[in-house]
Amino acid sequence: MTRAPDILCIGSVLWDVIGRTASTMRPGADVPGRITRLPGGVALNIAITLARFGLRPALLSAVGRDAEGDDLVTECARLGLETGYLYRSEDLPTDRYMAIEDTGGLVAAIADAHSLEAAGSKILRPLSDGTLGNAQTPYDGPVALDGNLTESLLAEIAGHPGFAAADLRIAPASPGKAERLLPFLRAGRGTLYVNLEEAGLLCQTAFDDAQTAAQALVARGAARVLVTNGGKLCAEASRTETLSACPPEVLVTRVTGAGDTFMAAHIAAERAGAGRAQALDRALAAAAAHVSGEIAS
Repeated sequence: MTRAPDILCIGSVLWDVIGRTASTMRPGADVPGRITRLPGGVALNIAITLARFGLRPALLSAVGRDAEGDDLVTECARLGLETGYLYRSEDLPTDRYMAIEDTGGLVAAIADAHSLEAAGSKILRPLSDGTLGNAQTPYDGPVALDGNLTESLLAEIAGHPGFAAADLRIAPASPGKAERLLPFLRAGRGTLYVNLEEAGLLCQTAFDDAQTAAQALVARGAARVLVTNGGKLCAEASRTETLSACPPEVLVTRVTGAGDTFMAAHIAAERAGAGRAQALDRALAAAAAHVSGEIAS
């Protein structure tokens, strides 16, 4: 850790186990395909994409001191990520995510992030012990947060003095965890990155389009929000402006990590000085490259 990181990525750092098939699956189907193990987790996916854009991200998460954890930390370092701030537990195993995808996209997934939840606020120690900051001199750079943190910890972060000067960028991790972002709506803090379903869960209603959803979230207190809707119109809204754009049309070969790529590309574009419309276009292009199987850049 010779110099300060460009951005902190706080949340899930784990192994993705992804099964993909060229068939269409139904409940109970048993089909041929390919199974891969890749570094994953929302925070890690965001960090990997940020590194591709030339930034130096640091990870704040929980990783076990088991063989899987050692392999994961080694791979993260190889990818250009700062791993020195990770909480390495002797007692907690390294988390995992398992998903099945067919020609139509995601069929089902299970996220085992119990170790991250069990570690709780221990992963934030560098932000309070003076390593990266403390309550008197808070960290003042960008922070990417994901909803795999517990609801209580996210609520603590929303009002924590150690994050008072940070540029918070927050993603829910999955629709099932979308409501964990409610403290940031109530506090009017940060930039939220959600899809149409997650926006509906946060507003307790269903939306037909991203623009309506984004404006509704701002009306409920969000300072700024970006709402994606697959290959359809995407929208960004703040208290002063709303804009929208369509993603490029591509052949979809994978879906896991697309939202994380979108968020990372958007952050990187703004860090590089892009305006709002240009940053949105760059993020959509990167997400499209990801789902098509190309490398976002």
